[in-house]
Amino acid sequence: MLARYSGGVAQFQSPPLLWLLSDARNDAVLEDRLRALPPGSGFVYRHYHLAPQERIARFMALRRIARARGHLVILADSTLTAREWGADGVYGAARSLYPTRGDMVTVATAHDMAEIARANRARADAVMLSPVFPTNSHPGAPTLGPARFRHLARHARFPVIALGGMNARTANRLDWPRWAAIDGLS
Repeated sequence: MLARYSGGVAQFQSPPLLWLLSDARNDAVLEDRLRALPPGSGFVYRHYHLAPQERIARFMALRRIARARGHLVILADSTLTAREWGADGVYGAARSLYPTRGDMVTVATAHDMAEIARANRARADAVMLSPVFPTNSHPGAPTLGPARFRHLARHARFPVIALGGMNARTANRLDWPRWAAIDGLS
């Protein structure tokens, strides 16, 4: 779990089991979904579709709601921006995750063995491995499927979060404790 300090910086011990990722597709329901998630869930704010001033304003509003529910708030941006905006951590490709001096949670993205290896070298705190199943984010893209997902996950030196086509039904099918979704939680 997480212990909060003044200033909103979280002490990371174990990644949440359930994660919501923001996207243009789920923007209209994010407030309700953040309030509905179990306390202590994870929230990754992406919102790449917004102009810079709109993006930060939307982040601040959603961060307030997420913090009130005890959620871990991760920003898809640079470590510097995540610190400036008061996020608990940073999300992105392992090659873009810079050392965080232990003050920020790092969640890497991975799609194959090479990216798992990069995340291992970057000493990420967790990795989102995708796409497990068909997803609206990348229609028609090849998926890992349960067997390949598990094979890749075994090579990670940190907790793995399943992403891509995930919802309560597919999470049960995968039988994996940590999962994330955009549409599946929206």
